[in-house]
Amino acid sequence: MNTAVDPKRMTTFGIIAIILGLLAMAAPVLTGLSIALLVGILVVVAGVVRLVWAFQAGSVGEGILKFLLAGLTLVCGMVLVANPLFASGFLTILLSLYFIVDGVSEIAVGLGTKRGWFIFAGVVSILLGVLLWAQFPLSGAWALGILLGIKLLFIGLIMIMGGSAARSMAAG
Repeated sequence: MNTAVDPKRMTTFGIIAIILGLLAMAAPVLTGLSIALLVGILVVVAGVVRLVWAFQAGSVGEGILKFLLAGLTLVCGMVLVANPLFASGFLTILLSLYFIVDGVSEIAVGLGTKRGWFIFAGVVSILLGVLLWAQFPLSGAWALGILLGIKLLFIGLIMIMGGSAARSMAAG
């Protein structure tokens, strides 16, 4: 298996990420509520899968436990689907934690590889996470769309820079 970086593919994915980021920022509330609704639907699907899994249990006791877990998963999914605003609030908290952890990892990669754009992107991620956390619960669905758009924009820029660096290493 070839593990070499394809500069054209990396640049193409970077451009796609930038376009998606701009679209997310253009309609932040729609993006935030769509994300929340999608997560709710995925949790409902997971509940159905767990329900099927419960009927394949080896014993009645195991089946009851699996059935209860499936029921809990289904109820959580239905709550998320029925109330996307609640779901967006919950996701706002998770997203702020993600940004902070992701930022720390990007800084670590940047320090290890001496790539300044990773360090810069990491600092931006941490700042976004802290700002999102500080504005909760006022941030809500619009913040999900705006911050996800900004994050996609920076991911796209990193991918384009990575593709450019790979092209120059291949040429040199």
